[in-house]
Amino acid sequence: MKQIEQLEAICNRYDCQLLRNEPLCKHTTFRIGGCAAAFIDINGSDVLAELVNYCNENDLKWMVLGNGSNVLVSDEGYDGVIFSFGKQASRIEFLDDCRIRCEAGAFLMTVAKAALEESLSGMECLSGIPGTVGGALYMNAGAYGSEMADVVISAEYIDEDGSLKTVLRDHMDLSYRHSMFSGTKRIITSVTFKLHEGKYDSIKTEMTGYLNQRRAKQPLELPSAGSTFKRPVGSYASFLIDQCGLKGASVGDAQVSIKHAGFIVNTGKATCKDVLELCQFVIETVEEKTGYKLELEPVLLR
Repeated sequence: MKQIEQLEAICNRYDCQLLRNEPLCKHTTFRIGGCAAAFIDINGSDVLAELVNYCNENDLKWMVLGNGSNVLVSDEGYDGVIFSFGKQASRIEFLDDCRIRCEAGAFLMTVAKAALEESLSGMECLSGIPGTVGGALYMNAGAYGSEMADVVISAEYIDEDGSLKTVLRDHMDLSYRHSMFSGTKRIITSVTFKLHEGKYDSIKTEMTGYLNQRRAKQPLELPSAGSTFKRPVGSYASFLIDQCGLKGASVGDAQVSIKHAGFIVNTGKATCKDVLELCQFVIETVEEKTGYKLELEPVLLR
């Protein structure tokens, strides 16, 4: 395809790599999904802006992928371009006044550990979330009573017209699993956190405690996309699913985790079709038995 060749030429000028027909199961924590027509490992906002503009001008589909921890990819793959924020876009910079600026590809755990080394507190609850800062802000990720909205103060992003912009937290429209970026083509390129001074030993103890809770309660030993369903108002998805006796329910190799009912896990060679059929069964059963209508949390890429 000539368009892919043109993208490759742009990538070569910026020294970033384009892979053709790249299996997306290699780039998601669910380990599910077909191939992307083009997969580009982004190394800066300049090349990203140029690539986005080219795709827009030539009617090429595109999506952004971080760690792939909240994504379910179609078995047929993605007939478009995936922009991946990986190691080449993960720099962390310490600023004054307890601020940290991170490129979108930096892992939350890495940022939390870097903050720990500087005795900066505020990232403890978020430290175990298996995602990048860009993906976490996109969905205002949270855990144990804390969320990105509590520590983010600004972000840089590429707008839908390809221009680079900055937005402050108060204008990000942050709410439960939502931000101004959700469901849009705005691409987060960096995030700035405001933390506060703390004591190294206390921060480390708190981080370790949260990580131990995750290991004890969540099925981290199996591929998944994290929490599969959003928290319904007035209850918890895992409680409702467990109450309906759905732990262990399966379609193919997709299974409602026996360890934590809020997770759908891949026990072997689960397909996207398996997962969606199981999710639909869970949604229908929970609504029938409890009256609550569950919603999927992962982004469906197809």
